[in-house]
Amino acid sequence: MKSLDELRKVRDQVRKELELRSGAHRAKVVVCMGTCGIAAGARDTMKALLGALQERSLTDVAVVAAGCRGFCEQEPLVEVQILDEPAVTYGHVDAAAAARIVAEHLVAGRKVQELVFR
Repeated sequence: MKSLDELRKVRDQVRKELELRSGAHRAKVVVCMGTCGIAAGARDTMKALLGALQERSLTDVAVVAAGCRGFCEQEPLVEVQILDEPAVTYGHVDAAAAARIVAEHLVAGRKVQELVFR
């Protein structure tokens, strides 16, 4: 970093991302970030989810990390919890799938059936 303005921009970006990870929200998205998930690309999945939420200015969805769920062959795994609805777990969630989950499940209210982990 070369200036105080650059540092402020980084600080503001981190604050926005932290707001998406905590607090009272209508929905919570859990990204499995065990070593198997990270090896399968869970960090990119997390970044894609945060980016898609930010693009749509969705501030009522918390995004949190969790450990391994034991289904390593399905990683990256993402669970979507919306208020009183049953949780939905998605498997093999890459960046494109993460964007679809935000658009279809979190915005439109429809599960992305072909991504649902069975």
